[in-house]
Amino acid sequence: MTLLERIPALSDEEVVNLLANARRLSEQGDEKQKAAAAEILPSLETEAEQRRQARLERTKAKRAAARKPRKVAA
Repeated sequence: MTLLERIPALSDEEVVNLLANARRLSEQGDEKQKAAAAEILPSLETEAEQRRQARLERTKAKRAAARKPRKVAA
């Protein structure tokens, strides 16, 4: 299984860390590291953004649920 195939199974923290490392290597790595980083960066960026959006939606839903008036049993 390649790293690209494993991205969806990674935790949010692992995706963020891998993305940070890939960005660093794309700028500071040797040619082989830059090539590898360039290959996975688009997928990592997409995955990180999708997960960020999902977290925002969950947060928004929780806040909306907290604002709903609750019925009190008489």
